[in-house]
Amino acid sequence: MSLFSRLSNYLTNDVAIDLGTANTLVFVKGNGIVLNEPSVVAVDQRTKKVFAVGLEAKTMLGKTPEYINAIRPMKDGVIADFEITEMMLREFIRKSQKKKHFIRPRIVIAVPSGITEVEKRAVRDSAEHAGAREVFLIAEPIAAAIGVGLPVDKPSGNMIIDIGGGTTEIAVIALDGIVADSSIRVAGDELDEAIVNYVKRTYNMLIGEQTAEQIKMKIGCAVKMDKPYEMEIKGRDLVAGIPKNLRLTSEEIREAISEPISQIVEALKNALEQTPPELAADIVDRGIVMTGGGAMLKGLDQLLKRETGLPINVVDDPLLCVVLGAGKVLDNVHEYDRVLMHSSRD
Repeated sequence: MSLFSRLSNYLTNDVAIDLGTANTLVFVKGNGIVLNEPSVVAVDQRTKKVFAVGLEAKTMLGKTPEYINAIRPMKDGVIADFEITEMMLREFIRKSQKKKHFIRPRIVIAVPSGITEVEKRAVRDSAEHAGAREVFLIAEPIAAAIGVGLPVDKPSGNMIIDIGGGTTEIAVIALDGIVADSSIRVAGDELDEAIVNYVKRTYNMLIGEQTAEQIKMKIGCAVKMDKPYEMEIKGRDLVAGIPKNLRLTSEEIREAISEPISQIVEALKNALEQTPPELAADIVDRGIVMTGGGAMLKGLDQLLKRETGLPINVVDDPLLCVVLGAGKVLDNVHEYDRVLMHSSRD
């Protein structure tokens, strides 16, 4: 290690980021996970300055006056608004650094495995403009596998399904690489959207995306429950134009989200079909590891087990796996060089 590298370790706080559609998590070298906040930015349109970021900004979604715009700059796991993403990253990096450092941090960012070269460049540029000295990209399923502690460098096959806010990442990993994968832009956001559409279509009632998310988390399910759940919600009657209450059941929500759930099941089957026979044998023995916020949907593991006939293992902290894996890579970037995404600029 050069003198500059040794000095850098003392004078900077390198970070790993899970830049998600729904939430952004930040891991600081030596301190662990220091930030877990919604990927939302509120901007004052009059001054073009950031009004709020993260949790504070999320509470403003759908409630702001004309001059304040609450935006989710990530869509389907990639940057939809470059400028706002840069503002959000800068603010999150600032929040994660307890003191000002002389040298800008190195950043490892987890991104969808199906990301294009243009999208890779957008992530790199955003991070550099937000204050990164050096940017490394890693595919989310590999980061999740490392975070769970799977032996990604071995010749045996490990299969992971990571269901986030914007994308579902399915990958068979062996020898530090993805052997077979399926990356679809159907995940938590599409489930929320399906719930909004169901309530609108069935009850002529309009609900916000935050209400839909709460419904999904409280009574959402992928299989018929032995004991159905119920929840009272509030929204606006589209006929009368006035607020009203409504009681929903878990069975209704299962029906509402059946279409995006079936797309996730199909993507998993496609990834299994692409898997080489020798690695498929390993997956039969070890099963499939499930991570991401979507892993917490009631009964989804049972549905996937029924559809594939394979064991489905949901990890203890599914939301943290990707950032913990990116953090391990950050601790020893050179050792993990083979798992990093390299683009035409590298």
